[in-house]
Amino acid sequence: MTSAYKEKEITQSALSAEFRPIDGLIAYARNARTHSPEQVDQIAASIVEFGFTNPVLADERGIVAGHGRVMGARKVYASGGVIRLPNGVALPPGTVPVIDCSGWSDAQRKAYVLADNQLALNAGWDVALLKVEIGDLQAEGF
Repeated sequence: MTSAYKEKEITQSALSAEFRPIDGLIAYARNARTHSPEQVDQIAASIVEFGFTNPVLADERGIVAGHGRVMGARKVYASGGVIRLPNGVALPPGTVPVIDCSGWSDAQRKAYVLADNQLALNAGWDVALLKVEIGDLQAEGF
């Protein structure tokens, strides 16, 4: 695999999320990842419980990564809810945090859409540690 990425000077402002209106974020029509209504409900519940923890990636054409998070956020807003960051600060109404990824070529964009959806699935679980963590959460009534 080759990369068209070119080194650029990094500044503090090079990586910043901006709040974009959720209604202006267009889903990628060829996104092969699907989200059931039940999963969207789970994502919405996670956003309410933990805040909006992972910015959407988008360019001038629309969403590159974060389709499920946008769907969950739309559900929260449709129910009259407020979305907050993990630190408790409320987002401007009707917005989500977005990182601009407009520097990618068409091929990079398409490849990232697929990679973003697959890479986490390639990970495994340490079952023993998972049992400990779940046990602790259950003991705490979570």
